[in-house]
Amino acid sequence: MSVIGIDFGNEGCLVAAARSGGIETLANDYSLRATPSCVAFDGKKRIIGVAAKNQQVTNMKNTVGGFKRLLGRKFNDPHVQHELKSIPARVESRPDGNIGIKVNYLGEDQHFSPEQLTAMLFTKLKETSSAAMQTQVNDCVIACPVFFTNAERRALLDAAQIAGLNVLRLMNETTATALAYGFYKNDLFEDKPRNVILVDFGHSALQVSACSFTKGKLKMLASSWDQIGGRDIDMALADFFAKEFLERYKINAKTNARAHMRLLTEIEKLKKQMSANSTKLPLNIECFLEDVDVSSSMQRSQMEELCAPVLERVEQTFKKLLVECKLSLDEIHSVEIVGGSSRIPAIKQLIEQVFNKPASTTLNQDEAVSRGAALQCAIMSPAVRVREFGVTDIQNYAVKVLWDGDGSATWNGEIEIFPQFHPSPFSRLVTITRKGPFNASIVYGQQVPYPDQVIGIWKIKDVKPTERGESQEVKLKVRINQNGIVLISSATLVDRKEMEEAAAAEAAASEEKAAASGEQANNAGEATEGQQEAYCENEETATTPGGQGWASRVKGWFGSGSEKTKKKSSKAIELTMDVLTHGFNPTDMGNYTQQETKMIANDQKETERIDAKNGLEEFVYDMRNKLSGGPLERYIVESERENIVKQLNELENWLYEEGEDCERDTYVSRLRALQQQCDPIRQRAFDYEQCPSAFDELKHSINNARHAVGEFRKGVPKYDHLTETEFINIAETADKAQKWLDANLAKFTQSPRTADSPVQLAALRHEIQTLNACVNSVVTRAKPKPAAKTTPPKDTEQNGGEPAGNTDKMDVDGQAAPTDSSMDVE
Repeated sequence: MSVIGIDFGNEGCLVAAARSGGIETLANDYSLRATPSCVAFDGKKRIIGVAAKNQQVTNMKNTVGGFKRLLGRKFNDPHVQHELKSIPARVESRPDGNIGIKVNYLGEDQHFSPEQLTAMLFTKLKETSSAAMQTQVNDCVIACPVFFTNAERRALLDAAQIAGLNVLRLMNETTATALAYGFYKNDLFEDKPRNVILVDFGHSALQVSACSFTKGKLKMLASSWDQIGGRDIDMALADFFAKEFLERYKINAKTNARAHMRLLTEIEKLKKQMSANSTKLPLNIECFLEDVDVSSSMQRSQMEELCAPVLERVEQTFKKLLVECKLSLDEIHSVEIVGGSSRIPAIKQLIEQVFNKPASTTLNQDEAVSRGAALQCAIMSPAVRVREFGVTDIQNYAVKVLWDGDGSATWNGEIEIFPQFHPSPFSRLVTITRKGPFNASIVYGQQVPYPDQVIGIWKIKDVKPTERGESQEVKLKVRINQNGIVLISSATLVDRKEMEEAAAAEAAASEEKAAASGEQANNAGEATEGQQEAYCENEETATTPGGQGWASRVKGWFGSGSEKTKKKSSKAIELTMDVLTHGFNPTDMGNYTQQETKMIANDQKETERIDAKNGLEEFVYDMRNKLSGGPLERYIVESERENIVKQLNELENWLYEEGEDCERDTYVSRLRALQQQCDPIRQRAFDYEQCPSAFDELKHSINNARHAVGEFRKGVPKYDHLTETEFINIAETADKAQKWLDANLAKFTQSPRTADSPVQLAALRHEIQTLNACVNSVVTRAKPKPAAKTTPPKDTEQNGGEPAGNTDKMDVDGQAAPTDSSMDVE
C-alpha cells in the first residue's frame, strides 16, 4: 500500500508520494507534474486534467475549472456570484439552493455539484498515482487553504469519499509547507525555537503563516490571508489590453468568452517573462477576434502600476500577520516563499520591506505543499516507517458554543470555547445543567469568509431531571479534529446519586482552596461569568485522576451557599443527538458515490470502445496501403485484391457514417472478419520473404554437420573422446535434412507468389533446429579430465611401509596432539 499527499489547487494539482526512502512528486500520463484542475465532458466520456485543459477553448461550455472556490457554498452566496464571472461554464441554482454546473453528458444536459467535479478530479489523481506507483493507492492527506471554513472542509472530505480516497487528514497548506521545510532541518534546537514566516501566494489566494520550529517539532503560531492571487493580476492586465484593443482595433474581447480566454493564456506567458525581464516585452495574438491579428507590449514597471491595488492588499496581509503572531522583526529567522505568484519581483520587495528579511527560496515553490502533505501521510500511516515529527496546527477562527433553555427557540447562553489560533486538534468539555432536552449550537466568534456563521446545531435528547426534580449535568465534548472541523463529538449525562453528610470542615477547606486559586478561576471562567448553569473545562483536566479541581474551582467561584457537601456516586450516560450541519447526508452521499462508480465504469467502457474503433480504422488504412502498391500486392491475385480493397473502402465510409457511434463488439467483430481474409495474405508474404534466408541457414547447418563428420574420420584430436556411432547418427541426420531441402526447395522455387507457400517457415525452422541439436549434442561435449595419480607419503616409503613413530598427530581443531600418555583424553 502507498501513501500520497495531494495539493488541490484552484488551477492545478500536484501529487507526491513516499517511496524509495524519500518523497517524490509523481508525473501524470503526460509526463507533467502538475495536473490542471479541469473537468470536461465530450459525448459519452469525461476528460480530466491535461486533456481537458487542452481542449478548453474548443469545448468551452462543457469544460469546467475553478470549482475549488465553489465547494460547500450556495448559489446565492456573493462569493459564488463573484467567482462565476471567471467561469465560462453554465452554472445554475438547484431547487435546494445549491450550485448546479450544467454540462452535456451522455447526450443530455446534466447538473453536477462542485463536490462531484472535485471527486472526478480526485479519481483521476488516484488513477495517475496508482499507475505511477504500480500499486493500489487509498490513504492520502489533502492540503486545503487555511481560511477554509467547516462547510468547505466537509465538502472537500465528501468529494474525497465519493472518489474512494481514505483521507487521514485535511492539512492547512501553510502547515504542509512548514512540515516540508522543518522535517529535513538538522540544525534545530530543543530549547531555542526558530521562527519562520511562510508566504504562499498562488493562483487564487495569499496565505501567510508564522511557525515556530524546534528539534523534531513544529508549532503554528498565527495565520493571515486574503483571497487574491495571480489571477487577479491576470485580470488587471486583461482589462488593460482589452481596452487598448477596443481603441486600436475596434474589437471588444470582453464580449467573447473564447477570445478573453485566449487573452488570459497569453497574459500568463507574458507575466512569467516579466518576472525575469524588466525590458518591454511583446504580446501578439493571431486571428484574435473577427480574424484580426492584435499586438501590444508591456514592461514590468507598467504591470506593477496596474496591479497596485493587489500589491497593497498583499502588504496589508503581511502587516496583519506581524500583529497577530506577536513576533518582533528580530525574532524572525527567515521568510520562506512558495506558490507560483511568489516569483513576481514586486512580491519579494514587499516581503523585504515588511519583514526586513530577504525572500528565501529554500523550498520548491510549486511542490512544497504536496511534499509536506505526503510527509504527513507517511507519518500517520502504519504502512510506512518514518521518524516522528510533531505537528501542532491552529484553529484560525474563534469558536463559540450557544445553548437554549430546555428546547426554547432562543439562545440564552454562550461561551467562547476556542479563541482564534487555538492549538489543533483539541477537545474541551462544556458542562450545562438541564432538566430536559435542549439544543446546542456552534458558531464562529468572528467574521469569516462564509455567509453563514453557524457551524451546526446539535439537538441533545434523553435529558431527564433527577428523582427530586432537579437539573442534571450534561457534558458536551466539543472537538477540533485533525481536519480542522469543529463539532460536538459526544453528549454525556452525569447521573449522580447523593448521600448527604455533615462536612462543615470539608466545605471550609473547599472555600479556602477556591479563594487561593481565585485569580486562575476568574481567568479561566471569564467567558462564563454570570452564567451559573454552565462552565467549560479542558477534556484532559476533567478526565485525569484528581483533575476535577479546575472545574470545581469554577463552580466554587460561582458559590453554592451550602454548609453541607454531598458525597456523590456518578454514572455517565451517553445521550443521543440529532445533528444539523454542513455536508451531504448519507442518502445523497450514497447516490453520488454510486453515480461516480457508474461514470468510472462508463469511462472504461468508452475507452475500450474508442480503442476498438481506432484499431479497426488503423487496420483499414494499413492493409489498404499494403495492398495498393505496397509490399503485399505481389502476393495476391488481382481480382481478390480488388475485392478486399473495395471492402476496406466501404468500411472506411461506414466508420465515418453509421459506424461512428457503435458498440465495441461491433468494431471487434468487423476487425476479426477482415483479419480472417487478410491474415493468409500476410502469412503468405511472410513465408516467401523469410524462407530464402532460412533455406540458406539449413544449407549452412548441413555443411557444418558434414564437416564435423569428415574431421572425425580424419582423426582430428579434439574428437578423440567421441564414438563413431555418434558421428554416423550425425551423418544420417544431415543426409535426411539434405533430402528434405532438395525436395522442398524445388517446390518453393517453382510455386507462384500468389499461392500459399508450399513450405512454411515454421517447418523449415524445425528442420534447422533438429539438425543443429543433433550436431551440438555431440561435438560440443567436453573431453573428460584425466584421472589423478596417487603417490605414497615420503615417511611411509623410508620405513618399509610403516609410519614413522615420532610423527605428531593433529586433533580435529588442527593443533598438535600431546604425546604424554599420562594426559587425559578430555
